[in-house]
Amino acid sequence: MQTRWISAVGSLALLSCGGTDDGSRASGADGGVPPLPTTGGATGDRTTDDPGQTMGGSQGTSSSPTSADGGSADDGLVFDVGSPDVPPCGGGTGLDFSYIWVANSSQGTVSKIDTQTMAELGRYRVRPDSAGNPSRTSVNLVGDVAVANRAGGIAKIYAVESRCVDSNGTPGIQTSTGPADILPWGEDECLAWYAPITQNQQRPVAWTSGVFDETECAWTEQKVWATASNASSAGSVVAMRFNGDTGALELEVPVPELSSGGFGPYGGAVDANNDFWFHSRDSGVPHPLVHVAADGSSYEIIPVPDPVNPYGITIDSSGRVWLAGYQGGIGRYDPVLGSWQTVPGVTGLGIQEDAQGRMWMAIYPWATTGVVAFDVETMAIVQTIDMTGVAPQSRGVSIDFDGYIWMVDQTDSAWKLDPDAGTWERYQGLTGPYTYSDMTGWGLSLVSEG
Repeated sequence: MQTRWISAVGSLALLSCGGTDDGSRASGADGGVPPLPTTGGATGDRTTDDPGQTMGGSQGTSSSPTSADGGSADDGLVFDVGSPDVPPCGGGTGLDFSYIWVANSSQGTVSKIDTQTMAELGRYRVRPDSAGNPSRTSVNLVGDVAVANRAGGIAKIYAVESRCVDSNGTPGIQTSTGPADILPWGEDECLAWYAPITQNQQRPVAWTSGVFDETECAWTEQKVWATASNASSAGSVVAMRFNGDTGALELEVPVPELSSGGFGPYGGAVDANNDFWFHSRDSGVPHPLVHVAADGSSYEIIPVPDPVNPYGITIDSSGRVWLAGYQGGIGRYDPVLGSWQTVPGVTGLGIQEDAQGRMWMAIYPWATTGVVAFDVETMAIVQTIDMTGVAPQSRGVSIDFDGYIWMVDQTDSAWKLDPDAGTWERYQGLTGPYTYSDMTGWGLSLVSEG
């Protein structure tokens, strides 16, 4: 397939908030996809895709962890999963905690959950009007999160209180301590910054690793890549890079070849060079995979092979781009060889590689729920954890730094799966959750050069 590099000119302009909040949604297409060969089950009807509609879940506190098949996450299991590749400085890795950040779309918030204790430690508003309909989250190599609102605007929240800034006039740090403690906009001092945009569609968001400062033993120069567009507006798609410390918009890369319908650009990820990769669901067939240079000077548009209809995106430890197709199959693109490999008929949503060379994907359609794993080299199915009848609507997948698989559904729960025992625990207390991006930072750690 033919690809092309296109020169792009960046601009240094801050945008103002002017997006619409009409809450409109588009429905996903119906289609017949064979069930997974290792799980069985009939193909079901597709429900509303990329919803963000009001859910039945209610705000709550952490439930007591439960597991299927008598399993427990507290069984002494130890995973050799490694850590971000950083130079030694006092023996630390730069990350001594592990959180998963899940967007509560219908509530306009994001939840911070400790992946070891399964306690929700904070819940934060991510847009001034709380009507941004957040979805994708991206976590950097120190645990901070960037949250993209579908209706426009990105918020950064600090992971640890020591980085929060006393700024609201009340002595000490005021910040959320749990799901029932959501502070009004402007009062939570762990909100690092908020960057509004003028467009009304914003989904992909991805941190860069930045540069590791050996003297300070810290990551610096971290950036946030994102896209924006206007619904049903040709030529409005733009990739944007924000300063990770201040939220200032550093550059824009217009991609006028892409059309924008009800969704716009859909998922994004960053590679080891800090280049940005994103795809679009409604730019015609073949769907485009877009590769933007780290400095914003150029981009290329790479056709996604038929019949893959992309949804989830991740980059594996060898620098290859994986697309989980909600229809048609999955695809893997090798940017060195400029070639694709596909697995037709096996479909899913969120996708991420673990430290054992298994690429995990949330199963879709939802006649069967759970996760399936592919060998990262052969693309053969090597494992399936079937959660049919237990977990509804398997949506997002991310790996934590202890090697557990997290699956976010679209009702009220995040599920922690033991990939070896095939058992799980459940955190139930989310409000209209929807996240399938790199919500732990594990995916970024796989490609960081340190």
